[in-house]
Amino acid sequence: MVRQAAPLSQEPAFRRPVRSFVRRSGRMTPAQRRALDRHLPTYGLPADRSLILAEAFGREAPCCAEIGFGAGDALLAMAGASPERDFLGVEVHEPGVGRLLHRAAGRGLPNLRVIVGDAAEVLERCLPECSLRDVYLFFPDPWPKKRHHKRRLVNPAFARLVASRLAPGGRFLLATDWLPYAEHMMAVLEAEPALRNLEGRGRYSPRAPERPLTRFERRAAGLGHTVRDLAFVRMHSDPADPRAAPRPLAPGRRSGERSTGRAYAAAIRSTLIVPSK
Repeated sequence: MVRQAAPLSQEPAFRRPVRSFVRRSGRMTPAQRRALDRHLPTYGLPADRSLILAEAFGREAPCCAEIGFGAGDALLAMAGASPERDFLGVEVHEPGVGRLLHRAAGRGLPNLRVIVGDAAEVLERCLPECSLRDVYLFFPDPWPKKRHHKRRLVNPAFARLVASRLAPGGRFLLATDWLPYAEHMMAVLEAEPALRNLEGRGRYSPRAPERPLTRFERRAAGLGHTVRDLAFVRMHSDPADPRAAPRPLAPGRRSGERSTGRAYAAAIRSTLIVPSK
């Protein structure tokens, strides 16, 4: 029996009764405050209205979004390595935004924009359906205590929301050093009909070439934590009929030819960003 799902053309009914973060105050340095004041008018986008990304970036280019970029190490590295793509960072904590803006201005990155706000609300309010090439969620707060599990960002409603904002063939890449959260994310994302695990059901992914090693990850490795990556791809514009849209063809394969799961995963991985040397 095929499970039915509402078409992705319908706006996801995403309403968050609890937050996946706790706002912190009193940690903003003078340099971070100056960076916010000086550079947010240039790099910042509003968090309360629908956006046309081509207008926001001043060009037509594939757009990738990182949710909860923290201090911005990965986002800066990816934007610098791939000038042919646009990168949107979403972060709720202003000190991290200030730190990112200070470094972005020094490097002169025209393909970078930021939104200060809750990621789920930003995805729902600001970004049109099928507008993102990739979505990145690296090392989100695992909320390890059982009573806090309701605060975890990755849940069925959020998975569906991300899928609706990805273009067909777009990827949702995640990483965590907390095994119980990795298992939770795997179960949630594999239950979403519009997403498919690129590595096969229940399998974790190698680290994507574009995901740089950050200070956070090196610290986690020093503590003996194993990092697990997950890679999912947006499959169909209308998951109500799983046969409605074909898989992207593997390189050199003609329409009508059968494609194995491994060939399909290889075809998608061939679109990964390889940082320039």
